[in-house]
Amino acid sequence: MFQEDPGAADELARLLSELAPDASRTFVNLVSGGVNHGPVFQGAPIHGDIHFNVPPAPSPTGRPVRPDQVPVMTVPFSNRTVELGNLEARLGALAGGSGSVGVDVLFGPPGVGKSAMVWRCAERARGRFPDGQLYVDFGALRDQAAPLSGPGGDVSEALAMCLRSLPEGELGIPDSLLDRTNLFRSRTSDLRILLVLDDVNQAAQVRALIPKGAGSAVLATSQGRIGELAVQGSARLIRVKPLDVHGGLELLKDRCGPEAVEAEREAAERLVRLCDGLPVALQVVAARLDDENLSMAELAAELDDEASRLAGLALDGEESSVSAVLGPSYRLLPPDAARLYRLLGWLPFGIFDVGVAAIAADVAPGSAKRLLGVLAKASLVEKTQDGRYRMHDLVRLHARERAAEEEPRTEQTALVQRVGTHYLVLSAFADRELRKERLRIANLADLVRDARNPFAAAGGPPPLEWLDTERSAVLAILRQAVSHELYTLTWRLAETFSVLFLYHRYLRAWTETLELGIEAAEAAMATAETAEEIEEITAGAARLRSLLSRPLLDLSENDRAGEQLERAVALAEATDRLALQASVQEFLGRYLDVVDPAEAAGAYRRSLELNERAGETRGAALATFFLGRALDTQGDHAEALVLLHRAQQKLENREEPDRRMAARVKAAIGVVHSHLGDTGQAIRELLEAIRELAEVADGMQYEAQARVKLADVAQRAGGHEELVRECLSRAADIHEALGDRPWAEELRRRLEDPDE
Repeated sequence: MFQEDPGAADELARLLSELAPDASRTFVNLVSGGVNHGPVFQGAPIHGDIHFNVPPAPSPTGRPVRPDQVPVMTVPFSNRTVELGNLEARLGALAGGSGSVGVDVLFGPPGVGKSAMVWRCAERARGRFPDGQLYVDFGALRDQAAPLSGPGGDVSEALAMCLRSLPEGELGIPDSLLDRTNLFRSRTSDLRILLVLDDVNQAAQVRALIPKGAGSAVLATSQGRIGELAVQGSARLIRVKPLDVHGGLELLKDRCGPEAVEAEREAAERLVRLCDGLPVALQVVAARLDDENLSMAELAAELDDEASRLAGLALDGEESSVSAVLGPSYRLLPPDAARLYRLLGWLPFGIFDVGVAAIAADVAPGSAKRLLGVLAKASLVEKTQDGRYRMHDLVRLHARERAAEEEPRTEQTALVQRVGTHYLVLSAFADRELRKERLRIANLADLVRDARNPFAAAGGPPPLEWLDTERSAVLAILRQAVSHELYTLTWRLAETFSVLFLYHRYLRAWTETLELGIEAAEAAMATAETAEEIEEITAGAARLRSLLSRPLLDLSENDRAGEQLERAVALAEATDRLALQASVQEFLGRYLDVVDPAEAAGAYRRSLELNERAGETRGAALATFFLGRALDTQGDHAEALVLLHRAQQKLENREEPDRRMAARVKAAIGVVHSHLGDTGQAIRELLEAIRELAEVADGMQYEAQARVKLADVAQRAGGHEELVRECLSRAADIHEALGDRPWAEELRRRLEDPDE
């Protein structure tokens, strides 16, 4: 139009000159589309490729406005002292004339405080960058209403944003990404600036925005570790972890006051743990404490319920702070990784290996490993030093929230069935590796027939170590299995996994495991349809109840132990399983050792008879051992010694020698010798038993018992003060290591007063 009517162009030029009189000596090119000098109006493209541009108002001094774009901190900043010091030292070295450009990328889970740390650093380093600070939020660019078109669209827009803030502003900003990158380098070549990039997720977003001016720096944040930056450049990758308890308390002190935190320190520590040390969650906690006049104990009790924790980490009328910060990371996941993320949220525990993840999602282990890598890159899981993976509690609750919204209702029960069966099979293999001849009720032949036994393979995990590592996970699965009415799975897993507690006596966990199994067995009995099913469940219930008597006795809950054994005897006698009946009688004898020693020998004799009728040679050897100890307690030392030697011989001469039980028998023989007045032989037998128990992986508990017996014998004999102290000290250390602090404290008190 202007080409056809030059007069119209002249008239518009005069109008623009009136609007911008200070630039009257410039001209406006409305035809050629070339570079225009002077007042420029920029709008949307007009037909004919004509643009109207208006420059920013000049600064009062005539110089460009120094950019200072990094968001201001609106809440007190706590912690990260060491990390901030390292960053500031790096920026100081750059400003000191190193001639290089520093690039630091802070990565870590959403809500961990990466942005706040970078903003704080930028605030403190403002004087080191005389040409200003630029800021780009890539998360905001990704979330904008009109998606950026084409690959690198967000990088191109970020470059345009930065170029507008530099000298020459809008002037001559090209359209292509490559041209914008080159122009950015040219414009920054003589500047010393700090560029803060929030929420980057690609290496290109950082590379294109590295300024060229010596002494400049880039501080970026990312959810995941962008290894490409470290490999292909000089960028430093800095992991930002959740706050520890001390750091979390410092944040609460800043927001709530030191006095309030110290007044409820235990509840405050609980709040930090419930928030997983995430500053974003702790900020909401502080706001709720202030706004709602809650005590820390009240809020901790509310958040202790996993079902409502995410909702509790939100202010009235707002989305959960955790959901808000995790949502963008979740939405960027590819579909298969998002599905794994959701299903991992349904696991009732937060630490797992690749095998469990594969079973949870019902995919091949190779696929699970790849998808876990995707989640790790997004900081939604993290790999631990032992090769397993951790999903922090609040992340897991968000994943569970997504699963409830997006997965079929039946999928959670199916997942618990799959994962529980996985643990049942592996526990069965571990059990058999530890002791092939142990009494077992559950028939697992069909499950283990075609499964791979990892404990039998070269380089496989030690079975007892694996059982111990998975203790919390299995207990959590047992709870879930009961709630989903998977009763057969529950009682079988409770029986099989109990092998751990025969070696490591975690009494509360052992008790709960067996109680869950008993509850499930009773429920399964109500729905059993065949005589075979009824018989197996009845036997299983008898076995679980007899096993339960052991931790109850150790917890001094003798009445409950007696009730369990009374019911176990009746259930066992309702079956034709002689070995089970013999085992229940053995447990009954051990209960009577505590409450009525005179009656214990009778139970052991019945156990010995039943074992012999059943052809259970190991069971008979154990019954002989316990009978010998019972007779020694009653004063029949000579007969006790005969029986104990017989039991020792049977245990040592088996095809699979039971070294642990044989050493326990040897310790009992030493005690009998002390009762017979042969102190020297007693000490020799006990020392030999202690040496043998120390050599077996599962003998620590019984080594401690033997050391206490030796200390008793040596103390009565006199003249063995050093041996007494050494035995009691080592026994206390063992009980401490096993988590039995009351016994450890009792032995240490005895060390302080050996004559007590």
